[in-house]
Amino acid sequence: MESVALLAEVPEFGKDSKLNLQSVLGAGSLTPTQRWGSAITAAATSRNPALLSAIVADGRREAPEGVVQDALAAASLMAMNNVFYRFRHQVGKPDYTERPARLRMNRMVRLAGARVDFELFCLVASAINGCEACVRAHEAACLEGGLTVDQVLEAVRIAAVVSGAALTLEIMPSAALPE
Repeated sequence: MESVALLAEVPEFGKDSKLNLQSVLGAGSLTPTQRWGSAITAAATSRNPALLSAIVADGRREAPEGVVQDALAAASLMAMNNVFYRFRHQVGKPDYTERPARLRMNRMVRLAGARVDFELFCLVASAINGCEACVRAHEAACLEGGLTVDQVLEAVRIAAVVSGAALTLEIMPSAALPE
């Protein structure tokens, strides 16, 4: 896998990132579509171009192109929504919560894959972005859509590991700095 190979030369501090990435990208309770869509969403949300490129390349070998596009759309939409809804939730004033969001989300009605998979991808991005309101809403939609608690947890584990791997890759050059 290109994504795991990207971490081949990681110093000692990042070895767990490599091992965990290899583990979460292997078979589990998620379908390949759900696993790779979650990983692609997490990589896009984590904003590491090298990791995103590697995970997209790996994902394209395992899942249809529509999954890649849905995952990228989820990351893009949640980058916007998580800021807006996190603000409303944190402030907690009816003056803000009772007004419409007025944010365009047309892509959500033109999905390539299953609605529940897209909800899972949105949950992954929301978990990384730390939006409690969005995490709660997307977690509920996943369970209502037929996913299990174990599947939801597996997707969030993918989010955590990919986010950690992205940070590991970002700080690797600093590991070579003199002490």
